[in-house]
Amino acid sequence: MSFETLQPFLTAAAIGLLLGLEREWSHRAGARQAAGSRTFALLALMGAMAASFDPWVVAAGFAGTAALLAIGYARTSAADPGLTTEVAAGAAYLLGALAFREAALAVGLAVLVAALLVSKARLHRLAREIVTDVEVEDALKFLVVAFVVLPLLPDRDLGPFGALNPRSIWLLVVALTGIGWLGYLGVRILGAQRGLLFTGLAGGFVSASATTAAMARRARDAALPVGRGAASAHGVGSVTDVHAPLRAPLAAALAASVATVVQLAAVLALVNFSILERLAPALVLAGAVLLAVAILVARGGETPAPQAQLGGRPFALKPALVLAGVLTLALLVARTGTAWLGGRGAILASGLAGLADAHAGSLAAASLAARGELAAPEAALAISAALGANTVVKVALAFAAGGAGFGWRFAAAIAGAAAAFGVGMVLGR
Repeated sequence: MSFETLQPFLTAAAIGLLLGLEREWSHRAGARQAAGSRTFALLALMGAMAASFDPWVVAAGFAGTAALLAIGYARTSAADPGLTTEVAAGAAYLLGALAFREAALAVGLAVLVAALLVSKARLHRLAREIVTDVEVEDALKFLVVAFVVLPLLPDRDLGPFGALNPRSIWLLVVALTGIGWLGYLGVRILGAQRGLLFTGLAGGFVSASATTAAMARRARDAALPVGRGAASAHGVGSVTDVHAPLRAPLAAALAASVATVVQLAAVLALVNFSILERLAPALVLAGAVLLAVAILVARGGETPAPQAQLGGRPFALKPALVLAGVLTLALLVARTGTAWLGGRGAILASGLAGLADAHAGSLAAASLAARGELAAPEAALAISAALGANTVVKVALAFAAGGAGFGWRFAAAIAGAAAAFGVGMVLGR
């Protein structure tokens, strides 16, 4: 008998022991459970042996396992009414059966199950103390948008020039809003003591422009000496030469721009990885400069409460629909511009779309490049134009909402990041 023949059964036994030991460890000071580490290992082995015969044997074995677990639960439910151990035991049997066919997948799922079991206290705290009703409601909306609406959309090219693929457009909306939702929730979990940069970062995933404006208003509300007279009296100074009340909002605004870079890289990986490879040096350098300046500015500043800065909701349907509309328009304009003016038309269209949203123009160019309708160098320039136009909007918001003191420092940091982006573009050719 070879090792290859025994390997699935050994894998199944290891999976059962992993889950069983976790169950015994988690109840080491509590009531005795119906199934321990040996029982879990035997159940997983039973699953593997059943899978070696026939799928019907697996089904019959699972029915028998469920009956045994029900009897065990009836005997122990008075001391421990929870069903987690019994459900985990059923999962051990099924994972053992899976290990006979797909050992690597079974091991990965077993680790995921063990992680869920170990995280009991953290998950309970998350559900009962951290996550709010609004966030639960928004999470449900996101699941509907991602797993109900998306599969119903047609996966074919429609509209003028065949530029619109409803499912592809909505997939990008799901990706962008999902990243924003996770970033928002991440700040809530981290708490106020780490909220300075993370708050701006998560707010940037929702809307970097809106976060920049919010931080600028916070700086103005702190009664900072802004305006032409104040600038001449105190001097504009360097980016890091910041009065204490200005540090927190400026650092958060810069972190929001970091989020724009991270989010764009993540979605480009989904749409057109070759374009991401071309832009990677520019995105990395620009993001590193922004993050470094944000950290330098944040030192010595007060850490604000995340809830006071994020505002809004982690996920809202209206912004998602607006984003879908902007992205659709950007795709139409970019495709039309490419047909009429070639690559220069796509670059111009992406720049105009970037005034409203940096990702819409960028993703339109990346989508055209993925279809072979736009050369990779021109797509990279179009994405740069979209980012540049959006950057101009954020700088204008910084001046309008925060005054000269905030605006000039924000602009100086953005200029450094823009220069780094240009260097990266040259390196990425």
